[in-house]
Amino acid sequence: MPVHKQVAPLQQNGRILVLVAVGALGVSCVMTQLALMRELLAAFSGNEMVFGIVLGLWLLLMGIGTWLGRVSERIRAQLSILAILQILVAVLPLLQVFLLRALRNLVFIRGAAVGAGQTMAGVSFLLLPYCLPAGFALTLSCSILARREGSAGIGRAYVADSIGSIIGGIVFSFVLVRFLDHSSILLWPAFLNLGVACATGFLCGRRSLSLLASVLGAGLLALMVFADLDGISTGLQYPRQRIVARANSPYGKLVITESDGQFDFFENGLPAISTRDDQHVEEVVHYAMSQRPDARKVLLVSGGISGTAREILKYNVARVDYVELDPAILEFGRKYLPENLADSRIRIINGDGRLFIKKTLDKYDVVIIDVPAPSTALLNRFYTVEFLADVKRALVSDGVVSFSLGRYENYVSREMTRILSSARLSSNQSFRNILAIPGSRIFFLASDGPLFSDIAARIEQRGIKTRLVNHHYLDAMMTPDRMADLAHAAAQPVPLNQNFSPVLYYYYLRHWMSQFDFSFGPLQAALLLLLGFYIARLRGSALVLFASGFAASALEVVLLLAFQVLCGSVYHQVGIIVTVFMIGLALGALAANRLFNPVGDGGSVLVSPSTQENTGLRDPVSERVLPVHRMILALLACALTAYAILLPLLLPWLNRMGGSDASLLALKVLISVLTLVLAFVVGMQFPLANRVEFDGTGAGASKLYAADFVGASLGALLACTFLIPLLGVAGVCWLAAALNLLAGAMMRPL
Repeated sequence: MPVHKQVAPLQQNGRILVLVAVGALGVSCVMTQLALMRELLAAFSGNEMVFGIVLGLWLLLMGIGTWLGRVSERIRAQLSILAILQILVAVLPLLQVFLLRALRNLVFIRGAAVGAGQTMAGVSFLLLPYCLPAGFALTLSCSILARREGSAGIGRAYVADSIGSIIGGIVFSFVLVRFLDHSSILLWPAFLNLGVACATGFLCGRRSLSLLASVLGAGLLALMVFADLDGISTGLQYPRQRIVARANSPYGKLVITESDGQFDFFENGLPAISTRDDQHVEEVVHYAMSQRPDARKVLLVSGGISGTAREILKYNVARVDYVELDPAILEFGRKYLPENLADSRIRIINGDGRLFIKKTLDKYDVVIIDVPAPSTALLNRFYTVEFLADVKRALVSDGVVSFSLGRYENYVSREMTRILSSARLSSNQSFRNILAIPGSRIFFLASDGPLFSDIAARIEQRGIKTRLVNHHYLDAMMTPDRMADLAHAAAQPVPLNQNFSPVLYYYYLRHWMSQFDFSFGPLQAALLLLLGFYIARLRGSALVLFASGFAASALEVVLLLAFQVLCGSVYHQVGIIVTVFMIGLALGALAANRLFNPVGDGGSVLVSPSTQENTGLRDPVSERVLPVHRMILALLACALTAYAILLPLLLPWLNRMGGSDASLLALKVLISVLTLVLAFVVGMQFPLANRVEFDGTGAGASKLYAADFVGASLGALLACTFLIPLLGVAGVCWLAAALNLLAGAMMRPL
């Protein structure tokens, strides 16, 4: 008699309730991950390093939670424990957001950047209370279903979790984030999980748990109606400033403060715009406009509400096209700074600046790129060889483009030398003449026509009045020794900054890390050795899922990067790519459950050879089918290998497609199809691996979930931070291919 048949079968309504609980857990995990990701990026001044740390630690801690969940096999009151875990999953995210906002400036110096080591410690402390119970609940649900349905039940749990993730991702990205703050958003998965916990407690006879869930739900409802949680906690983040507006836009959390008539815009915790930053406004405008003072059409990418668009009008231009990505910035700019956008010559365009330049048929005399330095892969798109080539096509024959990078304080560090050299060399691929100006930031002017360093004289010739950018200021900034030092630093041989090899972002990452003292101590060494020991012990199906988890995360990052580079940072469309990935996972798991459903013992049980040996049970179906399943699992690993090899060969071809609406639509469809195929193959692997490893309990699922999460954690962490900038897209794909090829080769039939 199979092991699971020794346990009384779970009632049908209980089975459905557990699947609903898994789906609710999927909803909560995705919505909590997205909300906390945005909060943590704001708290730790997020770049891709912080993003990789947060995502990597989330997946790693979830993996540890699923691994710990193997003890659930020895727990009798499994449904009661599941209800308790659902209550924790419901209420913890709200508490985490509040504590993060309240404690950030108490634990770390207010306004100071936080290094990688401190970020890892802070993120781990915040995520641990949620991720461990959530991972444990996932394994516990698999254990409950395995007692009723064998390995097929675990496969259905994987599908239910994927469907919940799809629903949570869609609702968060396309509905709630547009209208609600993070605290209000997290109330909805809390109500869902408390409702399921109440039903679970009722089913298992624990009325006290049902009552607790009901009371907590009523308490959260009262908080939603009578208290402004977001306003209270946001006030703790900005204790010395008057908050005049706050909003969640699709691109992050936006807070506007006012002090003595000065408005400051903070996006994701970073100062984005200040209304009295005359130095920045004048430098951005006059360095570029003085080169072509007779310009008639000017394109400004970002920054217009700070006053740059209005400053450009001093040159009596006919039109300024101002492109801004975030609609919330435009909305608040019109409300609080109407004078900066009121002139009819300013044409406001809400959209992605890179995509606009790729598609526009207009020709401009001057293009001013006023975006932050390329400290993230998203911003790096505005500094690549391919983008500058698109800018040149949008300029008249002797037009000028301007952009700025890091600061220069009479000393150029090794990291800054690489940044300047890569920017100059990349610009030289499209423009003959380059002029670098050491102002408050280092400004680059590029053109095929002449460029002039006597900026103050040219401004005065036009009778244009400025407050700071004048002879006195420029004489101090553009001294011969500073100009020579800057020119020498920018002439060093370095790689080009390209769409799929973002070395400039990598150099900025190294520059950012060089500001902190990150010591590799005994604790870090012990954790690294422990992780290495875990990976070295992986065998069989667990190794395959580790490799596929790594490939899934790393290659999804590659596809998201490709989408942003080729189609622009259109948030809803990027959300579609993420949603398509989750749909592919669910479809792959459903296909595996349908195609490889075992036929013995009512179609629900298949006992692995290891279980036969331990229990003395013989399963003739297992002896016949398992080797085939192992072979198919190896073939799926080889399919991922082939996919990872072909992907970097396909992306350059996609990059050559035009910028018309039809071409962009085709690109979106092709990238969506590539995403779906990747996720489908990855989704097929877990149910199949579970059938290979199934021992009559949920312990095998615990091992496989842990391997999958750990692999995904490393793939996300390394791809987001070092691998793509250092190795390029092709190097990351080939690494994923090699890892899956190794795992497939070691997965031989018995």
